[in-house]
Amino acid sequence: MNPADTAFVLVSAALVMLMTPGLALFYGGMVRSKNVLATIMQNFIMLGLVGVLWAIYGYSLAFGPDVGGIIGNLDWLGLAGVGGEPFKAYSETIPHQTFMIYQAMFAIITPALITGAWAERMKFSTFLVFMVLWSTIVYNPVAHWVWGDGGWLKSLGALDFAGGTVVHINAGIAALAAVLVMGPRKGYAGYGNGVEAFIPHNLPMTVLGAGLLWFGWFGFNAGSALAAGTLASSAFTATHLGACAATLSWVGAEWIHRGKPTTLGAASGAVAGLVAITPAAGYVGPMSAIIIGLVAGVICYLAVLVKPKLGYDDSLDVVGVHCVGGIVGALLTGLFATKLVNSAGADGLFFGNPGQLGIQAIAVGVTLIYSFVVSYILFKILDATMGLRVTADEETAGLDTTEHRETGYSL
Repeated sequence: MNPADTAFVLVSAALVMLMTPGLALFYGGMVRSKNVLATIMQNFIMLGLVGVLWAIYGYSLAFGPDVGGIIGNLDWLGLAGVGGEPFKAYSETIPHQTFMIYQAMFAIITPALITGAWAERMKFSTFLVFMVLWSTIVYNPVAHWVWGDGGWLKSLGALDFAGGTVVHINAGIAALAAVLVMGPRKGYAGYGNGVEAFIPHNLPMTVLGAGLLWFGWFGFNAGSALAAGTLASSAFTATHLGACAATLSWVGAEWIHRGKPTTLGAASGAVAGLVAITPAAGYVGPMSAIIIGLVAGVICYLAVLVKPKLGYDDSLDVVGVHCVGGIVGALLTGLFATKLVNSAGADGLFFGNPGQLGIQAIAVGVTLIYSFVVSYILFKILDATMGLRVTADEETAGLDTTEHRETGYSL
């Protein structure tokens, strides 16, 4: 066991934990003022809900002893046997419990990402039930396939350093399933008889949230090296450069298209770049990271632009940023990955291994199909039994008062 590695991963876990409140602020600033607390609450409560589920059975399903490459068994139910000794399949230098709590933070923020899609219209009670089910039967299996010892996509050779498929594609495509079942917000311009253009109520809050996400993402990506060494440094550098480049390319595309650069565009571009560099961070060099960020910023901006034409109301652009950004990053990892950065990884197409791109495409496709289908079925069942949406009158009044009997701001 290495004390420096242990301290590094614990600090990284704390940084990833901070990302969930950061996401709450990022999303909270983009909704109307009457829904700010409800939006923040749906993010913040994930710390409690998924944190407890992870300790009881989630970690065992995601990372426990393999069953057919599909799921972990329940040997570690209630964290039995998850203690101070390293579990060498994951890391030889940190306590097993340290690895577990680090991964808990990923399990918490992933479902929180989805909440931006249905912002301003979902019932809190149904939301809680969905999150329990989704974390159990979508997140845990996908995490095992890609990261778990014996997982079939990991065995196939799929590269996902810190969560392009497990976190961002997984959550992003579930967001699409949500909005297709749930329908658009009442009165939203561009959908049916909608005439109102909803705009963010507090962009400084959103930019603050983006800054906290950027800060926490260093724990997300560099921490995934699981050791305080060269690979962590490389992943840290790639993460920052990818975000920098995407901020510039999103704002540039927006400036050309709309005639003005916006702070919301800069914040969105940064997040898009962070999403795209996530699967690649531990496998690519600095210049490759910049290219990935530049591509992601433009493509994610275009994905957000076409949303109204595709006829769905993804309130805070979870699909355009996280699903599309995750796909871009996962596929570009298949181009730019090199063993010169990480000898435990693989070379991509541009480094002599065209087969890696195909493996990446398989991982992307499987995640898209599985998460979408299961999520869609869950939404349909919950809609028929509990109801997904608040009433039209409650939506008009705002979820802060109708769901929580609170207001974000005094009048």
